[in-house]
Amino acid sequence: MSWELVYQLVKKIPRGRVTTYGELARRLRIPGGARVVGYAMAACPSGRGIPWHRVVGAGGRLIIREPYGSLQRKLLESEGVLIEGARVNMREYAVAASRKKHGRRKQTRRRAAAKRR
Repeated sequence: MSWELVYQLVKKIPRGRVTTYGELARRLRIPGGARVVGYAMAACPSGRGIPWHRVVGAGGRLIIREPYGSLQRKLLESEGVLIEGARVNMREYAVAASRKKHGRRKQTRRRAAAKRR
């Protein structure tokens, strides 16, 4: 199986932001979910500019084992991401949701406001 779609999406994560394995799986509709994305990231080829360090576990947990765990922490901190213990604050550093989601939410809020009137 080719992991190219996973790698393309990971390349779109901006500096100083993170996402989770589960979020990547949800966006790509990958059967097997976060675990399968984890396999893809473990097989991530070096030298292709894939920012693997910007993908974290559920709730912002840093779950990569050594020797790459400390490298992930160092790379995230160099991008300005604050790490408290072994977690990233997802409210502050998570990649913003896709435009489609925001559009639906705004539309729903507008409808709710219209109903109240």
